[in-house]
Amino acid sequence: MKSWSVISVLPLAAMALLAGCTSISVQVEQEFPAVVAKPRDMSVVLVMDREFRNYLARPNSKTRIQFGAAQVEALSKAFNGLFAQVEVVSSKDQAGPDTDLVIVPSVLEVQLSTPSESFLNVYEVWIKYQLDIETADGVPVDSWFLPAYGKTQHSYLLSRSTAIEDATVVALRDVGAKLMLDFFRIPAIHGWVQQRQAMNSDS
Repeated sequence: MKSWSVISVLPLAAMALLAGCTSISVQVEQEFPAVVAKPRDMSVVLVMDREFRNYLARPNSKTRIQFGAAQVEALSKAFNGLFAQVEVVSSKDQAGPDTDLVIVPSVLEVQLSTPSESFLNVYEVWIKYQLDIETADGVPVDSWFLPAYGKTQHSYLLSRSTAIEDATVVALRDVGAKLMLDFFRIPAIHGWVQQRQAMNSDS
């Protein structure tokens, strides 16, 4: 019985090794559903420059993952669930005077784990974001570190490129979920909201 188990593992190991030696380029194109939520009566400007919109990750020397359009879609949908008015622009100087917050997302790092590296039958993707948040007049509110994680459930049924794409999409969904759950729990944001409400009640 032991010899049969070794023989059955060898083809899988060989396939994983071969996959690890092949260069691959993945294009992530994904639409995300609108968030069903009650947004706050505030306006926000999302600054997504050309680099962010066309972001190309190189988690290792043999893999490229282009998911700029997908992350713009995911973040825009999430913030539309948080704020009543959301405008997506290319630079901060496009923010209007009536804007409550200006948010500039950036990608700090992208990591990829494959079966040939982890000896697990899944592909995993980590995306580390930073959100620089300030008022319309340029007063910093916070710089928030936002990690996201995604993995495939059964990569052995998928091609390598499809598995990486699926794991990336799951990570982007994780970004949206964390924004909806945690954004207004950020201590600096919570304090800013409380201060804004106090000022509006006094006026």
